[in-house]
Amino acid sequence: MAEAPRVFVAGATSAIAQATARIYAQRGARLFLVARDPAKLDAVAADLAARGASHVAKAVADLDDLARHAALVDEGFAALGGIDVALIAHGTLPDQAACQVSFAAAHAALTTNFLGAASLAAELANRLEPLRAGTIAVIGSVAGDRGRQSNYVYGAAKGGLAVFLQGLRHRLHASGVNVVTVKPGFVDTPMTREFKKGLLWASPERVARGIVAAVDRGAHDVYLPGFWRLVMMLIRAVPERIFLKTRL
Repeated sequence: MAEAPRVFVAGATSAIAQATARIYAQRGARLFLVARDPAKLDAVAADLAARGASHVAKAVADLDDLARHAALVDEGFAALGGIDVALIAHGTLPDQAACQVSFAAAHAALTTNFLGAASLAAELANRLEPLRAGTIAVIGSVAGDRGRQSNYVYGAAKGGLAVFLQGLRHRLHASGVNVVTVKPGFVDTPMTREFKKGLLWASPERVARGIVAAVDRGAHDVYLPGFWRLVMMLIRAVPERIFLKTRL
């Protein structure tokens, strides 16, 4: 990777994306930021410039508009002169009860959390593959490791995304492009402000450090913090006949 990495960040105003971009800014990175709120995006861009980013460009976009993804990737390439690292960090935490009552709500959640991320990853892959270099890091979730009644729509989106990324990584491996599936556990962000916090919760900064470290070492699947790998291995190991009696 170049001394000043060229980093494309989708969902740039999210807490994890901001914390990750700050690490890259401190490395003097050239950044291309995509988010839908122009005021928040301007504030994030200014903050990153102040933290040492050598160049910050931005685009306002609703990433549910899949038809715009190809143009956004082209814009990012043009603004940065190429892309070394792409972070796909946009998403929502849907209301499971609302999704059960109305599949329109479930469809919206699946579009944002699965289709939007998969579409953007596919566009980035098509640009990076012939260049034979680059990393695509996508934020999934431990929720995708096993369907649970409390959040199975969100879990389905993240589970489907993990399989999509696994196949994309397999496809791109021969070309030297890596795909990192990032699986955070509970993270203390504005999206989870209503949740009671405990020992299993991590800060966005801790997760961001894990993302950058995973990209640097060429990792494939990362659980953040790392103890979630063991937690989810145990949850997946529970026999279905027993799991069905739980209230998770």
